[in-house]
Amino acid sequence: MENQKIKIANAPCSWGVLEFDLEGKSMGYEQVLDEINETGYAGTELGDWGFMPTDPKQLFAEVNKRNLEMLGAFVPVALSNESAHAEGIERVLKTAGLMYDAGYTNAVIVLADDNGTVAERTKNAGRVRAEHLLPIEKYKTIAKGADAVAEALKEKYGMRTVFHHHAAGYVETPQEIDWLMQFTNPSLVGLCFDTGHYRLGGGDNILGTMDKYYDRIWHVHFKDYNPAIAKKVAENDLDYFESVRNGIFCELGKGDVSFQSIKEFLEKKNYDGWIVVEQDVLPGMGSPKNCAKNNREYLKKIGL
Repeated sequence: MENQKIKIANAPCSWGVLEFDLEGKSMGYEQVLDEINETGYAGTELGDWGFMPTDPKQLFAEVNKRNLEMLGAFVPVALSNESAHAEGIERVLKTAGLMYDAGYTNAVIVLADDNGTVAERTKNAGRVRAEHLLPIEKYKTIAKGADAVAEALKEKYGMRTVFHHHAAGYVETPQEIDWLMQFTNPSLVGLCFDTGHYRLGGGDNILGTMDKYYDRIWHVHFKDYNPAIAKKVAENDLDYFESVRNGIFCELGKGDVSFQSIKEFLEKKNYDGWIVVEQDVLPGMGSPKNCAKNNREYLKKIGL
């Protein structure tokens, strides 16, 4: 039987709509929204600014006519650089304001580091060693920026901020997640727990980490991870984008993430938020609609 409390969404990144400036044409929002609806999902995230309509009435009309909910927006900010915080807050408020004015007052901002912009971390995604870490003070700067964003958002719109740990950025590894959680204000900053990025970042204890930070997990991304591809990526010293191109984030159930046990864990905890399926592809890559359909069918099989 399907769990009625947990709602399942998909995000534009599964269609190659990514926050990076990449070559290749991504699909228009109409097709992406149509296909999210047609493959059985109940909601979506916003995608990059300008991908979906930036007029609130039009945004609501497009999302609503496909019987979808808008549940959040991913906003990257170069948080390790204090001088980027003010502009980051501005961008977050602009993005949140669009969702709020469209009537999505419960949507979250999915805040992340400006992933994919630091050459060393992009090159070593999934293979971060001690020498790639920042000085501890810099993690405090990241946390200070996340707190400032979350506070401004809460004050202006009453909306919540979740931080997305993400490969090719400065909060990738379990150690970096620990520092972020330690240095941020727990009443302001939640965690967007992403199963695939956790595995790629070297995490091997998904349930332990989810249990440890459960009170702060306000948003969940379901992404699978293929260890055989990861091995090939490491052997060939490929960067983050090449990892994605090689299919490191495979269809759900085809990698090594135990979604059945995560589902049981979330049910025991009475989680009633969203699970967003994400199978990141680069623009023009693969057959997103088929993958979205297969991923939805897989989740139905395990009762979601």
